Amino acid sequence: MKLIKPPALRPGDKVGIIAPASSFNRQGFAAGCERLRQMGYEPVFAEDIFDRDLYFAGATERRLRELETMLERSDIAALICARGGYGSNHLLERLNFELFARHPTIIVGCSDITTLLTAITDRTGLVTFHGPMVAKDIASVDGMELTSWNHALLGAEAWEIPAHNTQVLRPGQAEGRLYGGCMSLIVASLGTQFEVHTDDTILFLEDIAEKPYRIDRMLMQLRLAGKLDHVRGIVFGEMTDCVPPGSPDYTLQEVILRVLHDFQGPIVYGLSSGHVKDHNITLPLGVHAELTTETTGVKLRITEAATERTS
Repeated sequence: MKLIKPPALRPGDKVGIIAPASSFNRQGFAAGCERLRQMGYEPVFAEDIFDRDLYFAGATERRLRELETMLERSDIAALICARGGYGSNHLLERLNFELFARHPTIIVGCSDITTLLTAITDRTGLVTFHGPMVAKDIASVDGMELTSWNHALLGAEAWEIPAHNTQVLRPGQAEGRLYGGCMSLIVASLGTQFEVHTDDTILFLEDIAEKPYRIDRMLMQLRLAGKLDHVRGIVFGEMTDCVPPGSPDYTLQEVILRVLHDFQGPIVYGLSSGHVKDHNITLPLGVHAELTTETTGVKLRITEAATERTS
């Protein structure tokens, strides 16, 4: 499928705030919108974004209408999710994916938004962005990593993803499409019509508060489903609070290496994107990348622009 790159973000652009999943903290939302204004953007949102239906940000119909309406607006340069939580999967069967190809727009989110990002990229070829959200990361002083945000969204030709704190679990080199997101959502797609397409990828996997045996189970499910057969390299996130209970004599890294004992590509651990303590990195999904492990550390290089600069 031909890659579709959305127009790059520019100073003064309007950015649409959407809530396709859970409801959110209004104070954090307001702080995130103010941060976007300070960055030179104009946040735009519908008043019913504050609706609640059970644990969702309003009914499915409201969330679907919000996403498609914002997408079709010619004056909106990017869609940034308010938060994740749960609920994006309720939109999938009714979402008009052709709109994303006809109106290519920057879409940013993580956590539960993985469901939307992977489905959109797989079905349309549109580059999507795994990164900070309004009511959480953008609202926090140190919540977002600005270099990757600017490189990814403003049209840089090539750049390195900040990987200072990553750990090499298995050395090597790989190149392929950068792809992935929250592991539990990746696994939840299996067996559905929105099953993830992982061939020829550098696969990014992250999660939060999952015990090591659950990470083991999810990796085994991906492996048994054949979803790791043609993956070129694997990059794990911070895996925040994914720690063994009690006083164990093993680590999550050891669990990962046991499950992936016969995986041939490089494996690295600790990239700060998604559920992170701070400085959430923006990752463009669908673009070509190179992963190299060296004695000096890890290099994850994006080798093409993720957005198209316009005059």
